[in-house]
Amino acid sequence: MRGQVKYVVMSQQQYQYLRECELEAALAESKSDLVQGRFVKETVAQHIKRLKQINKSA
Repeated sequence: MRGQVKYVVMSQQQYQYLRECELEAALAESKSDLVQGRFVKETVAQHIKRLKQINKSA
């Protein structure tokens, strides 16, 4: 595996900063999805049924 990174060593502070950036990006994406109407409002039973249908077609 020449030329491919397997491990990265960094400080705990840098790792924490990167995790916070990932979480901020996920939050921004979720907010955008809400504004754009890209969400489904359903009951738990409906959600489970929809997931089963998605898994059947995959």
